[in-house]
Amino acid sequence: MNRGGSGSAKGSLYFELECDHGPLFVSLAKKQFRLEAEDCLSNSLLESPGTLRPILKLAAPVLAEELLNMLVGYTDWWLTGHFLQGPPYKAAMGLMAYVLWMIPSLFSGIAIGATAMISRAIGAGDLMLARRVMHQAFLVGAVVGIAATGLVAWGGSEFLAIMQLSPEATPLAQRYLTILIPIVPAIMIEQVAIACLRGAGDTVTGLVAKIIVNGVNVVLSTVLVIGWGPFPNLGWEGLAIGTAVGHAIGAVVLLIALAVGRAGLHLQISDLRPDFKLMRRLGRIGMPGGCDVLAVLGCHLMYVAVVNSLGTVASASHGLGLQIESLAYLSGAAFHVAAATMTGQLLGAHDKHRAAQAIRTACILAEVLMCGAGLVFFVAGESLAGFFSGAHDPETTAGAAMYLRIVAISMPALAMLQVLTGALRGAGDTVVPLAINFAGLLLIRVPGACFCAFEQVPIPGTSWIVPGLGFGVAGAWWAMVADVWIRSLLALGRFFHGGWNRVRV
Repeated sequence: MNRGGSGSAKGSLYFELECDHGPLFVSLAKKQFRLEAEDCLSNSLLESPGTLRPILKLAAPVLAEELLNMLVGYTDWWLTGHFLQGPPYKAAMGLMAYVLWMIPSLFSGIAIGATAMISRAIGAGDLMLARRVMHQAFLVGAVVGIAATGLVAWGGSEFLAIMQLSPEATPLAQRYLTILIPIVPAIMIEQVAIACLRGAGDTVTGLVAKIIVNGVNVVLSTVLVIGWGPFPNLGWEGLAIGTAVGHAIGAVVLLIALAVGRAGLHLQISDLRPDFKLMRRLGRIGMPGGCDVLAVLGCHLMYVAVVNSLGTVASASHGLGLQIESLAYLSGAAFHVAAATMTGQLLGAHDKHRAAQAIRTACILAEVLMCGAGLVFFVAGESLAGFFSGAHDPETTAGAAMYLRIVAISMPALAMLQVLTGALRGAGDTVVPLAINFAGLLLIRVPGACFCAFEQVPIPGTSWIVPGLGFGVAGAWWAMVADVWIRSLLALGRFFHGGWNRVRV
């Protein structure tokens, strides 16, 4: 049954029934409800010719959003380098960047499942299902948000101890983390709301929300670190307060947008009733993707623990280099989202050929931008690092510059990996990326970092000691490059295999 008309002036709704004797129109005039213009099932993404225009339409707002995120990180590092001088502050900031990645990742399963299911529903023309998925995603998110807040509050100190941060940097990280704990539910709302909107094809509302989040973050952090005008000089704590307040305001903005209605999605308190069957479907699709993100995060944290064990300067150099590298990540993230949304909607519309074409288009665009960024890292890495670290920390500057030159070699593979992972998740094929990422990170990156960085590598659970290469932190970075290339080739193999376009959501 396909919708063949729209609401009349009196509020009637028409459906077109395909039958042997031609179309049959049935009027449901008894129900006095208004069909909003945005609820019409005409889909501009699917109706646009080709794949370049819709991919750019989806990616451009996300690219702007990621650019804003990058500028916030750059601002924090610049403030740290010029007003909070010393490697301990930079080492703590480097770990907090991972924490600000870790907390949203706790809700990644819900976000991935919501994007995949809503994009399929929109592509198939089932707006009511898309709305139901959104409400169930928020219900599950509320439960996970409460648990995540308790987890961060209870396990924060243990986490910092495991990460082997230096004694000088650990108290700084602890104070930052304490300020972040109350806004964990706000981060949940951001993640779930933006994921639902992206699945419906709306990447603009998330951009507007992020403009507000990051604008508040930058301004408030700056004035609190420096102490401009009537604002107190809070130093390190000012960075955390700016981040917390920005996320809180962003969550409110997104809730208001969904309450008003965006992209056919309309959040209503009366519809927040558990639908356990739909929750199970959401979990079946999203859980492997969420485990994938958490596994990636866990392996990254193990990797960072290896780097942190090499000293405060190594920690600071890695954190600064990673922040500058986000210049490349932002374009990969934008086309990751575009590929996920287009793949889901086109598969929902039973257009496998165009879905594959959209993925190839997203890969090409990401390759161009990320390889360009890699060239900048290779040529101007030292100048970039020096701008953020200041003139008082030449060791961190030199280390970050070396990191950028090494990581530039991974840019072609990283572009492919980001886009293909997004496409597979958008298709609902979330198990394969989980296996690829788990194998690459746990079997290549972490043990490879230990072998390349240390002169002697103890084997856990045994008394054996294996001789390593002893290249220090540079060895750990080379292991990272090898991991990215291998995982990108595995993801490419899955794309050509074609199993992703036969997954049932």
